[in-house]
Amino acid sequence: MGVPSIRSSFFVFFALVFVALHGLLVTPSAASESEVADETPFTYIEGTGKGPKEWGRIDPRWRECGTGKLQSPIDLLDERVQVFPNLGKLKRDYKPAPATVRNRGHDITVMWKGDAGKININGTYYKLLQCHWHSPSEHTFNGSRYDLELHVIHLSSHGEIAVIGIVYTYGRPDPFLTKLLEHIRAVGKKGVVGKKERDLGIINPGIIKFGSRKYFRYIGSLTVPPCTEGIVWTIVRKVRTVSREQVRALREAVHDGYESNARPTQQLDGRAVWLYTPRVDGGAA
Repeated sequence: MGVPSIRSSFFVFFALVFVALHGLLVTPSAASESEVADETPFTYIEGTGKGPKEWGRIDPRWRECGTGKLQSPIDLLDERVQVFPNLGKLKRDYKPAPATVRNRGHDITVMWKGDAGKININGTYYKLLQCHWHSPSEHTFNGSRYDLELHVIHLSSHGEIAVIGIVYTYGRPDPFLTKLLEHIRAVGKKGVVGKKERDLGIINPGIIKFGSRKYFRYIGSLTVPPCTEGIVWTIVRKVRTVSREQVRALREAVHDGYESNARPTQQLDGRAVWLYTPRVDGGAA
């Protein structure tokens, strides 16, 4: 991983962000529903006619799933990554707010109904909207796929979407899922009418642990239809832990056929992938 010229890299990165986000304007309600709400038209199983390779042909509105050049997830390969300390520390200012947990069929989602705080990316504030899980992980590190990935979704006042991704391997239980486990099981009960959504009361998103200041940054897309492009992705470099019981609960809660809900990695197509790592004693980390 080389260290590029700071000035030129800074310009190139923000030029890419501007181009990718130009025209991507959505409302908060549209952002919360930007991923398809009804999973029936698509699956994660190839050979069904509705698998990931077919998503772009199922619905004209999903064309980018097949033709887009900024698609996610990707493989975060060391030799492709450029170290860029000037990206700066990822700043988050989360706070407790009312939330619900919802079974969307293809995943389990926590949605905050009030002001749950925000993150600051290079001076732009993105309001926290929701988070959801994919198992196994969607992003890979040097070709290695992990056991779980959390996506935390944010929206700016200009309609730009920013997603923080955290990957997990089996080990100690995750504190956030520990708090939610009984509620996830409740919305996952098979055959119980009216149990797709459940009130959680006040949930503090600060329980979500990053565990590292190092992160990857690139411009990508939503990982489910309609695969909207121009998403600012931040993938925390540290791999955290989750228990087998917690992953099992998430898999058992979703609808049959969606227990494995990870889209295959997509081509990078020449995109820049940056790694923020704090400077140490005035030098590169």
